[in-house]
Amino acid sequence: MPQPGLPVIAITVGEPAGIGPEIALRAAWALRHEIRPVLLGDAAYLSMLAADIDPAINMMGVSQEALRNQGLPASGNERLTMIDCPLHAHVVAGQLDPRNGRAVLQTLDVAIESVQQKWCQAIVTAPLQKSTINDAGVAFSGHTEYFAEKTQTGRVVMMLASEANAQLPQPLRVALATTHLPLSKVAAAIRFDDLLQTLTIIDADLRSKFGITRPRILVAGLNPHAGENGYLGNEEIDVITPVINKACELGMQVTGPYPADTLFQQKYLAQADCVLAMYHDQGLPVLKHASFGLGVNITLGLPLIRTSVDHGTALDLAAQGLGHADVGSMLVAIRVAADMVNASY
Repeated sequence: MPQPGLPVIAITVGEPAGIGPEIALRAAWALRHEIRPVLLGDAAYLSMLAADIDPAINMMGVSQEALRNQGLPASGNERLTMIDCPLHAHVVAGQLDPRNGRAVLQTLDVAIESVQQKWCQAIVTAPLQKSTINDAGVAFSGHTEYFAEKTQTGRVVMMLASEANAQLPQPLRVALATTHLPLSKVAAAIRFDDLLQTLTIIDADLRSKFGITRPRILVAGLNPHAGENGYLGNEEIDVITPVINKACELGMQVTGPYPADTLFQQKYLAQADCVLAMYHDQGLPVLKHASFGLGVNITLGLPLIRTSVDHGTALDLAAQGLGHADVGSMLVAIRVAADMVNASY
């Protein structure tokens, strides 16, 4: 059984030709006294990579069959556990191979199963390449959508977060009302029921997964100056303000809509547990400017804890060899997942 008190975190290593396996190994080894890391990937490839990264890294492989028959084996904090999800083709760093697409997808399936079976308590995902999975013949639009489908979750919310740093006196969390939509389609996607459900999910997960008793949520307007009383757009009057009022009636602590260009000031953020932005490039440039390389992607609304790094596969860095990738975002993603586990129990 895992050591008492240590959160057991499933870490999928992502696209094998990218930086995911390296940063997953480095972070897992660095945090092995704070968590019980369980890596999901090709055990032989990870063992070879670990030996090149640091010969001191001690690995123990577990087959999926053994996992299902016996559960997670005991392991001290000087050894990393791997659940073997074999690749189908030799890995060349920086070069995608669709033959490995289904194996990458399998790491997500086993990670979900690991949490559902209570072998692990949370999932952290390294970046994968969507095109590789699609080229393998599997329709795939992204981690978030896949986790929602596999857990039969009707709606999820994307939130990026950063720990406090030199530019941020306190942690910053930014959730999105819409995600990867063309700007021309955003206004039509801001609907009463959807926006209220998004706020409900944020409020519920901040309570249950972050241990915040009464979350304070600030809502950005869609238009410049939050519509300026209808002179610059009516979405605030017709949709956003009525949703905020309804959320308050339901017991949530929600305020706004605020003009987005002045919302991200310390005098407002100091009073907030989360900011809800209306679209991707309204909220995320601010967070990434203040924390790039140390941000975390968190999926709210799932019946499990899932965090991820805030960057991609960086195939160009992987092609240069080991030691070029920054492990910072993976370290934070694992720590945030562990904090969420601790707050949930």
